[in-house]
Amino acid sequence: MSRREYPDSPRVGVGAVVLKEGRVLLVRRGVPPNCGLWAIPGGGLKVGETMREGAEREIREETGITIRAKEHVYTGDLVDRDAAGRVRFHYAVIDYAGEYVCGEVKGADDALEARWVSPEELADLPATKTTLQILRELGFIPQPKA
Repeated sequence: MSRREYPDSPRVGVGAVVLKEGRVLLVRRGVPPNCGLWAIPGGGLKVGETMREGAEREIREETGITIRAKEHVYTGDLVDRDAAGRVRFHYAVIDYAGEYVCGEVKGADDALEARWVSPEELADLPATKTTLQILRELGFIPQPKA
């Protein structure tokens, strides 16, 4: 069990939606929650960091690229419960728009893989519900038809 599991209080998660040449930067998560699923890169905020600094660091650690965190694009909760109903993970998540600066994408740290993904490719990837929701709200992928 990691020290992130079964917390005494919610943790702050930060990340960034990075677009480049019509593609979005995604990672395949290597640890719970959402292990194995494709998601917007990000992770836990460290003491002394601003949220933007944390988002920039997390993108660099997970993907190898450098970004500038710009405007806020998403705030939400990630609450994951175990079979007994106990809170296994609880994050307050803040994502920013990320401006690509430099670097070559490679999965590292908590990410099994990292890559640039087109809207068409995203349809065939197992992605988190939140990632799909954010990308729909930003107009990267179309809203589902009713």
